[in-house]
Amino acid sequence: MLLHAISHRPGTSNAYTVSHRYAELRLRTGPDIQRVSVVYGDKYDWEHTRNKVAMRPMGSDDLFLYWRTTVHCPVRRLRYCFFIETKDESVWLTEEGLRVAAGENPQGLFDFPWLHQSDGLEIPDWIRDAVFYQIFPDRFANGDPSNDPEDLTPWHEQPTSHSLHGGDLEGIAQKLDYLCDLGINTIYLTPIFYAPSNHKYDTIDYFSIDPHFGSIETLQKLVSLCHQRGIRVVLDAVFNHIGWQSPQFQDAVLRGAESSYYNWFHFHDLPSGTRPRPTYDTFAYAPSMPKLNTQNKEVQEYLLNVATYWIEVADIDGWRFDVADEVDHEFWRKLRHRVRAVKPTAYILGEIVHQAEPWLRGDQFDGVMNYPLTEALTAWLTGKGSAASFANRITQLHFDYSRPALEGCLNLLDSHDTPRLLSQLGGNRPLLKLAAVILLTLPGAPCIYYGDEVGMEGGPDPDCRRAMIWDTASWDLNLLSWYKQLIALRLKHRALRRGDLAVVTLGEHLLGWSRQEENGDELLVLINRGAEPAPLTTAIPDGQWFDLLTGTIYQAHHEIPPSCALIMQRLTT
Repeated sequence: MLLHAISHRPGTSNAYTVSHRYAELRLRTGPDIQRVSVVYGDKYDWEHTRNKVAMRPMGSDDLFLYWRTTVHCPVRRLRYCFFIETKDESVWLTEEGLRVAAGENPQGLFDFPWLHQSDGLEIPDWIRDAVFYQIFPDRFANGDPSNDPEDLTPWHEQPTSHSLHGGDLEGIAQKLDYLCDLGINTIYLTPIFYAPSNHKYDTIDYFSIDPHFGSIETLQKLVSLCHQRGIRVVLDAVFNHIGWQSPQFQDAVLRGAESSYYNWFHFHDLPSGTRPRPTYDTFAYAPSMPKLNTQNKEVQEYLLNVATYWIEVADIDGWRFDVADEVDHEFWRKLRHRVRAVKPTAYILGEIVHQAEPWLRGDQFDGVMNYPLTEALTAWLTGKGSAASFANRITQLHFDYSRPALEGCLNLLDSHDTPRLLSQLGGNRPLLKLAAVILLTLPGAPCIYYGDEVGMEGGPDPDCRRAMIWDTASWDLNLLSWYKQLIALRLKHRALRRGDLAVVTLGEHLLGWSRQEENGDELLVLINRGAEPAPLTTAIPDGQWFDLLTGTIYQAHHEIPPSCALIMQRLTT
């Protein structure tokens, strides 16, 4: 038995509260393990409450098997251990380590002292049904030429790091029919607050809408129109840093330690300077973005008031926070409490590009931007990774995050910070269509970057921030129809939004997963990235399967065409 592969970490996604009566337990083992059971009970009445339940595999990768089960706890507490078996050996895993014998006495077992529902992550339920559309406001649509900047760049001219193209909030309002027709039900806007740049992550005033985008009244109108159409609106803010031109930072620079804002920042030396590097902490080493001291009580109150102000004034539905991993955890705990007190259904999303489990334990974020999934997907589709490595990464992410955290993550193919996927794929539209299937069939909220659905391309920033194409003659209408079909299928089939996931590698280029609900409803997704047809012999169970994308009926002796995806439902006889 590969004893060194066995791992369980209490207090993480390995053991978390599902409700006041249920806990989910997870275990990692080596691939040699055949069966795992959980022995559990009440430590104060072990003799009469001791119970045993089998765990089920939730997936595997190159090294490990991952197991899970949900345990019912009638007294809202439990002690537990794991009984792990191969064909010839068995061992117990307890809090004290691996043991030859255990389970007869609760002493030394893992302890879940009490199942507090408030300790579990509760995400807004609407997130599970959301389909996001990310908009970079300056580049989406110009609906009000009267607020255009003086140095306006022509709409379809190549963007630069400093160009302003005239997009605004009124332009978004005028395109809501387009978004509704696409099937979008949530809009995510990158920052719209007063700032000198085109991206607005160098905020001057968090309480003012940038005049090139409109006014508070324009935002209120946009949110109201969206809500009338069943569309929610999530805004973006950066609380890690502020703009160099902000009055707070300028006062601190001018007056130094005598400034009431001096401790809002992290100065290393006075007078402040920017060369060869800033003498104050910044985002990266960008002088224009001085880092805020979020452990300062005045800074905390200022930012917390920003977070609640726009919910109260404009009725927005949530926040995406930039560079969230560089802000202290305690601040995010305070923010969650403050925001949820104002709007219990508000969505709180963090930009964290790495493994983010510490932020997803129920006291900070509902989800994070799922860049690890993006990177694995891109690697597979560009030929830099195998189907197996992509499947492994999906499984690892699902083990690392609790189910609510996974459902609360924002899944994306690309964004304003990355090259557009179509450009990374060398313009290969069949592969982009496969990527869209992946995006819209995995757990988590799918997010479409504006223009991807009509075939927009773009390299690294600023090229990925080109102005939206509104000349329909330049649209890829086949691709647009594909996105519409996929979104409609996700919204129609609850299993694609809320079903359990099981991933399996079926060949060098063939990958599949099922999404199954507790009531038995199941959809099977198969993706052949290869240039040759792939046999379905091992991919689908016996019987007839109906492909929801094409209407074709498949059986095990059939093949899946090259560069093709199937979303199949079993036909009942």
